[in-house]
Amino acid sequence: MKDALQEIYSVLYKEILSEFRTRYSISTILLFILTTITIIAISFASEKLTEESTASLLWVVIFFGTMIGLSKSFVSEEEHGTALLLQIVVRSDAIFFGKLIFNVLLSLFINFFSIILFFLFANTAPIISLDLFILIVVICSIAIASATTVISAIISKAASKNALFPILSFPILLPIIKIGIDSTGLTLVGTELSAIQSDMQLLIAYTGLLIIASYLLFDFIWKD
Repeated sequence: MKDALQEIYSVLYKEILSEFRTRYSISTILLFILTTITIIAISFASEKLTEESTASLLWVVIFFGTMIGLSKSFVSEEEHGTALLLQIVVRSDAIFFGKLIFNVLLSLFINFFSIILFFLFANTAPIISLDLFILIVVICSIAIASATTVISAIISKAASKNALFPILSFPILLPIIKIGIDSTGLTLVGTELSAIQSDMQLLIAYTGLLIIASYLLFDFIWKD
């Protein structure tokens, strides 16, 4: 158990170190988010966004931001020629959970960065239920990372990696995005936990299912 946790930590540390060493992926994500939010802010400068429009546009930014950021998880291993070495040195389950934890952290960073800029610069409806809003974003971020980690492994050996990732991800992410938009809209008008409790329970169950299914399939996908 201790060895497994150490391997997971080693993979996570490698991912963080690689990301901050190159900064290419982070810079691309931040530039995309900033550009998109600037366009939204300019387009709707003369009118205040409704709660529904605010939630929908926010999740458009979140979706495409995470598509850029999370697609490189396993693709970078193939591009740098480190995939085979990683397979030899580290067990598959440690690789999966190390990458998953990193993707969760990256997803949280992307989403909260997007949210801060979005509400600072766009003429949006205010957040009434801030605590529930944060809860929704955290759960959805974990769900998005859970869905995209194994997809990144699937497309890592494909020729058209950049095109395949959003195509394969969208059907799996659609329930997450739908719940995210609906629940976020409710927090903008003010709501209680009971109003979104069933959606949150469904999202948590869906996330758990994604993690279990991805874990069971990962060894076959990674070593194929």
